[in-house]
Amino acid sequence: MAKPIPDGFRTVTPHLIVAGGKDAIEFYKNAFGAEEVMRMPMPDGSDIMHAEIRIGDSLVMLGTEAPQWGVRGPKSLGGSSVTVHLYVNDVDAVVARAVEAGAEVMMPVRDVFWGDRYAKLKDPFGHEWSVATHTRDMTPEETAREAEAFFASMGKEGCQQDE
Repeated sequence: MAKPIPDGFRTVTPHLIVAGGKDAIEFYKNAFGAEEVMRMPMPDGSDIMHAEIRIGDSLVMLGTEAPQWGVRGPKSLGGSSVTVHLYVNDVDAVVARAVEAGAEVMMPVRDVFWGDRYAKLKDPFGHEWSVATHTRDMTPEETAREAEAFFASMGKEGCQQDE
């Protein structure tokens, strides 16, 4: 009998739609050290219909846009409301590698009030990624205090992501 959640998958698995699946796989390999698990080509062989990559201990599914079937990526939709969060051992090195591979920095690497060293990127396919290394274990009370101080320091200017 088949398992309800296949081996290797978690309960929630990101499924990214991109313009150019073959290129996306190469980007994720170069930027985040992804390993290609499987690839299913489009019927005409022009690109991939579906692929699975592993980043760290997590699977990510991806597919190429197919507007004729209502399948569009963030670039075709004018952006994405979703951010994929990626914990890594060395955020500075991963962000540098991702930028070299073609990612755009949305928020540079910095220490943030919830205890991570953190950055935000946009990949060449329009998907947003937050990349972090956890640096401090904090209680909810400590996090609340740090957040209050952070937002108080923002004053009327608001929270600027590209300091």
